[in-house]
Amino acid sequence: MLSARRLYTTASSASSVITPTHSIYLSTSTNPYFNLSFEDWLFRHAPQKEPLLLLYRDAPCVVIGRNQNPWKEVNFRAAHAQSIPWVRRRSGGGTVYHDLGNTNFSIHVPRTTFDRGATAQVVLRAVRALGIDADVNERNDICVGGEKASGSAYKIVSGRAYHHGTMLITTRLETLGDLLRVGKDTMITKGVASVRSPVCNLAQFSERVSHDTFVNAVVDSFKAEYGVHDEPCIVNDTDDLARIGYIQRGMAELPSWDWAFGQTPEFEYTIKKSFVWGDVTAHIHARHGVIISCTLQGLDSELGKALEGKRYGFVEDEELGVDVSGREEVVWAWLKEEMNSYD
Repeated sequence: MLSARRLYTTASSASSVITPTHSIYLSTSTNPYFNLSFEDWLFRHAPQKEPLLLLYRDAPCVVIGRNQNPWKEVNFRAAHAQSIPWVRRRSGGGTVYHDLGNTNFSIHVPRTTFDRGATAQVVLRAVRALGIDADVNERNDICVGGEKASGSAYKIVSGRAYHHGTMLITTRLETLGDLLRVGKDTMITKGVASVRSPVCNLAQFSERVSHDTFVNAVVDSFKAEYGVHDEPCIVNDTDDLARIGYIQRGMAELPSWDWAFGQTPEFEYTIKKSFVWGDVTAHIHARHGVIISCTLQGLDSELGKALEGKRYGFVEDEELGVDVSGREEVVWAWLKEEMNSYD
């Protein structure tokens, strides 16, 4: 079995020139923009017929699926208060929370042999090797005692496929709950909605489990499943690797408005508020993060029309092009707060 000391403190383990031809990669970076871009680089450039494993951790962040609505999935107010960013990944699936108490795995295989159940079993065997009585549910999530410890997502492109997921070990579950509790029931999106489930940490069930022991167990399970004998390649987000053009472009794209917000599926949001002078109902329709229409019932105003073509959640007063005063000013303050992205 690989030791944590060998994985993380042996300077000779890290190569200054990284190629996508190794079988196992361990990233010591905690930058989610790097780790997700590195994962995508491996997915696009590694030999298609060979299995590959990537393991990493991220600093605190919320990660939403490729086809999700961030306004529906992320509690922006809570994230802003705790200075925790969110990222739209390149795979589908639901929203998850990453921190240093969570370890992420990514298993890449040829499309012709891709089986979600089989890759889930690789991770399940690793968890059981740590003395935890875990199982896999119908969504191929790893569960312990009926609660989910791992969520999964998948991507298939051309001749390659991957199964990646989280593994909650000592994650701050109260922070996870705060950041993923949104409550916008009247926001109807055409994207993928997350399936909320009770969650748990592996450390609740075994004193043996840690990031290092989980990494070692997954590496051993992966080697046994695919007949791999290579030692892990240690990578970080410095030197030559971060200067690879594909990775640089990925790291620049992920936090950009065009990717983070502009990829949002079409959605509609209906909200209502009572003012001293009457009730106002707003119905907002947006696509790719841009407001298509906004109708206001209970207020005779051009305000709704002025919002058309503006970026949802990013409209400044000077962009409206109309003078707002009196009731319009109060309604506009309400709408702006409801749409606020806190970015």
